[in-house]
Amino acid sequence: MRFLFVGDSMTIGRAGEHSWRYRMWQHLEASFDGSYEIVGPRSGPYAPEADAAPATDDGDPAFPPEAHRHLAGWGEGWLHMAPIIGETVAEHRPDVLLVSLGLIDLGFYTNSGQTVVNTHRFIAEARAAAPTIRMVLLPVIPNVRARTDAPFAAECDRFNELLAKTVADLDTAVSPLLLASRPSSYALDTDTYDGTHPSPTGEHKLASAFASAMHQGWGLGGRYEPASDEGVRVPGTGG
Repeated sequence: MRFLFVGDSMTIGRAGEHSWRYRMWQHLEASFDGSYEIVGPRSGPYAPEADAAPATDDGDPAFPPEAHRHLAGWGEGWLHMAPIIGETVAEHRPDVLLVSLGLIDLGFYTNSGQTVVNTHRFIAEARAAAPTIRMVLLPVIPNVRARTDAPFAAECDRFNELLAKTVADLDTAVSPLLLASRPSSYALDTDTYDGTHPSPTGEHKLASAFASAMHQGWGLGGRYEPASDEGVRVPGTGG
């Protein structure tokens, strides 16, 4: 089973920190007994030139370089991924796409209606490259901006409604789609380190959302069991 992570800054992570990709790798290691592969054209976290942290996802020496692969980018959304997902799927041949996109689109580029058009294009392009591909799509988790920007919050809610309809309308037996459940206990004050990007607890909750969807919907993998967070550095804490 070949997995491709697709996402924005919440997925790629920042140099020196863990990411939910790392938590998902731990889950895959525990659940698939080596019968899986993480694929993608990019590797590692976001590392701005001004950031002196090493360009590694975390300090776990067991996390192999090949597991760092993905198609994620800081500041990228459905708008950016839809035009390139077809060629990526054709080249890297994933069986399952784990997709977390939309917040950046709604925040800077497109409204909910325009964003869902790009979502449809993404799905169509992926299927054109691999007609039997599976996808798990995570709803947008509004960030701290939604607390004071009511129109933005409303666009997030509307997109999530459109995303749920998209999954229901486009799901097929040949190329199944799953809508992951937004973690009900996800709290910006404790599950992010800046109101947007996941802290260790948030990373586990995002990974669990994808793992639970696959386990419940397709019988893939086991129940999500979080590993210890000992030694995890949370950006901004100096830890």
